Amino acid sequence: MLPSTMQAIDYQDFGPPSVLSSVQIELPKLREADLLVQVKALGVNRADLNQRQGKYGKNPTFGDSPLLGLEIAGVVVDLGTEVSGFKIGDRVMGIVGGGAYAQYARIDAGMATLIPSNMSDIEAAGVTESFVTAHQALLHLGSFSEGETVLIHGAGGGVGCALVQMALQSGAGMVITTSSGAKIDRLRNLGVHLAIDYASEDFREIIAGKVPGGGVDVIIDIMGGDYLERNIRSLNIGGRIIQIGMQGERSGTLPMDLLLQRRLRIEGTVMKSVSLQEKRNMTNRFQARWLSDLESKKIVPVIDKSFPLAEAALAHEYMQEAKNFGKIILIPSSC
Repeated sequence: MLPSTMQAIDYQDFGPPSVLSSVQIELPKLREADLLVQVKALGVNRADLNQRQGKYGKNPTFGDSPLLGLEIAGVVVDLGTEVSGFKIGDRVMGIVGGGAYAQYARIDAGMATLIPSNMSDIEAAGVTESFVTAHQALLHLGSFSEGETVLIHGAGGGVGCALVQMALQSGAGMVITTSSGAKIDRLRNLGVHLAIDYASEDFREIIAGKVPGGGVDVIIDIMGGDYLERNIRSLNIGGRIIQIGMQGERSGTLPMDLLLQRRLRIEGTVMKSVSLQEKRNMTNRFQARWLSDLESKKIVPVIDKSFPLAEAALAHEYMQEAKNFGKIILIPSSC
């Protein structure tokens, strides 16, 4: 028997992490293609902070719930009438359209992945948002191929750590990252060839002086703003910029002459804006390419720290201050 209510984290007004509070609400209602999952662990993402701060509008909802949270790991406790391929008791991980900050969440079955038997719930909670996004940006949109050079901005976060591993496993000729000084050594330990401290070094100057040919083939960027011109000037002929975030300014300078002469491509992507079917496709592409590598631990989720769900505000402060290297996890059982 399932309870009629559950603990969740919500907020009444936009603002700092302190607006988050624990509430008692009803369990989500299943749709035909849904799994109902008892959440054992969930990942914290930059999008959660943006939603809390009001950057997505007054009443944001991303298909499943107005609650915060985009990725879960847990146990299936109920099934929609059209679900096949899953059963009650299965351990699953996956991306949800909101609603992860709770003891129970619903997830479209097409977005769910069975958790490898050798992976913990906390590890699984750090997989899908990061690795699905990373695969979409680097390999699907970025058309990255063996031997190419990739520059990954803000590589110390969950997506960044996933991108580094995927690039190395895909045979990158060179993996270059930017991050803060405290995280540089940890990035080198992941196997990056050149780690640049964005606080004290100009990545364009470093690439021009230390990278063969003076440029890279693919750039995955979370910043935007004044990174745009330096990104363009750092690309080889036929290079690609895949923009997956905008932590900097909304606009930047675009050298049109280089865009044309070098036949460059700039493409943006954000998972919240794509259709449910495309999200399913993204999940399927990730599973086909990387699930066996996760099972064999050729790639691993990099987990920084976990908090009880009731301490979600502290987790948000921790991410807001850029203290994490890898994923921050919340655990609802401690709520």
